[in-house]
Amino acid sequence: MVDVAVFSEAKDCGMEIDTMVKVEKPCCKDTVDIVEGQDELNIVTFNDLESATQLFVSSYIYTCTSLFESLPKQIIPHKDYSPPNIVKDIQLLDDVFLI
Repeated sequence: MVDVAVFSEAKDCGMEIDTMVKVEKPCCKDTVDIVEGQDELNIVTFNDLESATQLFVSSYIYTCTSLFESLPKQIIPHKDYSPPNIVKDIQLLDDVFLI
C-alpha cells in the first residue's frame, strides 16, 4: 500500500509502464474502492419525540444541571483584622532570645 485518500486523489506506486519496455508482471496495481455515503439526513427535533422521551430528556438535563451547583461563598471572619501595635519589645524585656 502506498497511499490512502478520502477526499483527494491517491498517489500511485510510481512504476508506470512504458510502451517501449514490456514488463511481464508489474510490481503493483492501482485499485480504487468507492464507498457510497448517505445523501439524505433524518433530522429529529425535540417536538418530534414521544412525550415519554421528552419527559425523560428534560428531567435528565434538569438533574444534571442541578448536580453541579456552585459552592457557597466562604466567609473569612479575620479578613479585616489588623494586629495590635507593638508598644514594647517583649523578647528584650524578658531577655528571651531565639538562637
